[in-house]
Amino acid sequence: MSKTSKVLLWVLLGVVLIMVLSVVLSTTLMGPETIDFSEMDDKILAGDIDEIEVDNYIYYGLKNGSVKFKAPGPRGENNVITDTFWDAVNAKGIKVSYTDPNAGSFMSYLVPLLGVILLCVVFWLIIRQTQGGGSKAMSFAKTKARVNSNIKVRFSDVAGAEEEKAELAEVVEFLKSPKKFSDLGARIPKGVLLVGPPGTGKTLFAKAVAGEANVPFFSISGSDFVEMFVGVGASRVRDLFDAAKKSQPCIVFIDEIDAVGRQRGTGLGGGHDEREQTLNQLLVQMDGFETNEGIIVMAATNRADILDPALLRPGRFDRQIHVNLPDVRGREQILKVHARNKPLEADVNFKVLARMTSGFSGADLENLLNEAAILAARASKKMISNHELFEGINKVLLGPQKKSRLVTESDKRITAYHESGHAIIAKLCKHCDPVQEVSIIARGMAAGYTMTRPDNDDNHLTKDKLTDLVCELLGGRVAEELVIKDVSTGASNDLQRVTEIARKMVTEWGMSERVGLVTYRSDNPIFLGRDMEAHNSYSEETAGIIDEEVHKIIETAHARAVKLLTENRKVLDNMARVLIERETIYTDEVDMLMEGKGVDEVYSYMDKKEKAAQENPFNRVLNKFSAESEKKESGAGSEKDTTSESSEAKDPQDKA
Repeated sequence: MSKTSKVLLWVLLGVVLIMVLSVVLSTTLMGPETIDFSEMDDKILAGDIDEIEVDNYIYYGLKNGSVKFKAPGPRGENNVITDTFWDAVNAKGIKVSYTDPNAGSFMSYLVPLLGVILLCVVFWLIIRQTQGGGSKAMSFAKTKARVNSNIKVRFSDVAGAEEEKAELAEVVEFLKSPKKFSDLGARIPKGVLLVGPPGTGKTLFAKAVAGEANVPFFSISGSDFVEMFVGVGASRVRDLFDAAKKSQPCIVFIDEIDAVGRQRGTGLGGGHDEREQTLNQLLVQMDGFETNEGIIVMAATNRADILDPALLRPGRFDRQIHVNLPDVRGREQILKVHARNKPLEADVNFKVLARMTSGFSGADLENLLNEAAILAARASKKMISNHELFEGINKVLLGPQKKSRLVTESDKRITAYHESGHAIIAKLCKHCDPVQEVSIIARGMAAGYTMTRPDNDDNHLTKDKLTDLVCELLGGRVAEELVIKDVSTGASNDLQRVTEIARKMVTEWGMSERVGLVTYRSDNPIFLGRDMEAHNSYSEETAGIIDEEVHKIIETAHARAVKLLTENRKVLDNMARVLIERETIYTDEVDMLMEGKGVDEVYSYMDKKEKAAQENPFNRVLNKFSAESEKKESGAGSEKDTTSESSEAKDPQDKA
């Protein structure tokens, strides 16, 4: 309820209370003296009363027209007063007047009338408030879309997706100059669907289109349509497009459209009829008998596989724009955009950071710079250095360091050998990514980690690369078997990833000669409503062959890892010893150990580097990546986006 309505309501209540109090006080404090009826006879005989008014069996004695006394009269048979009273009245010649008992005074009518008026005013205020805004208790069928006519986002604020911006730039031209296209017979696209992983900037793209075109922007989430009341979703869709028609040309943006646009007929037990009615209304509004020229519907989702086919056809969503994870050049541009308002030291190299963040989305990169700024503020620094940026990368990937965690000598030894096994196999296998960092400091759920980062964003994974990756993942477990003579639970994540990669090699990627070039598994996520009755399209015998081939890949990689670590046992012992002593080593130290350098020589080198680096212990990493970036700068533009499989395979996390 608004402030004005509240004030008006309190004023009305105050007026009513004042009037009621005045009536009560006038009838009690200022009224005539009440006497017994027997005393009324004495007053009549004494000449104190010259007139009597009878009102509902109350006798008022008047003297010179003014009320002096009142007495409740006795009610005898037929309401007749005693003979003594009437003899005294007749003897004195007193005038007696009667008032109808059923007729009330003005004040007796005023109080109920005011109550009715007050009740009507309160009810009117409630109705007005529910219809005009406020609680909106009576307007739940109205759209919840937020309208913004002055969006500041521009295409210059979106980096790392030039092809996507080119596609959307045409939509901006449609909105700015529709005649330019209609003269050539071109039809304005009715819908644009943005598809891509989370954090790639789909919503930001929609805002940039509205900002560039300078048109009203209606934004709503798919979950805002459907509520507990039947028919609300369809009503909100109609109301949304009715509001959009009044603001043509405009953009209607539906975020997470899969909440309302899922395939029809997939509800379990018919419990999704309300959602399907909402979808039907959306389909009609986008391309039905009514034409909504000048309204472009944009939507975003990361589950395009479960959307209804009628929603994806031309005429509704004419264009599907895939917003992929940025490549190395795109990551560099995104970092520069998010670093605009952050003070960075002069030696910060965005090309180095872009190479170190393979597989990061735009949201991840923004979070990386934010974490670096927080770390710099925590250290009371005025500028963000490479130290905070590199630590921010590790924090985004693995979580914060847990140096305060108490680790027993036994656990430290197991973790050191486990991570050394990963690092050595990664160095010995030709197709593994370069080792960047090895640490036994706990981060997140991992007791230690071996971080490998790719030289470039390869779009395809070869069989040799996958085989080497499986061998690298098994290196930690094999190191425990050779040195500890026992195995721990630290390899659970490694074994899970190994099994997943090996099974995909057999069932999806045709990398098993025995199984052949046949795909036995879909790479799409399971949609329960559609796939719950799906069965394997192969026999039990084929399933057994698949299991045998998966075991064969893993066992072959395991035997290879055993052979490599056995041949390099001295390197394994030295690396584990350095890790136990210094906890973290980098590329230079790993290379020295692989070349056969002794532990003391590595310690001496680390001390010299630490002294030279002073406050920035990550300069050695920066120098290495800077040198490599200069060599690869010319070929960086040809790098392609990382696919979901490659980003999964290059995941640097390794739980020990």
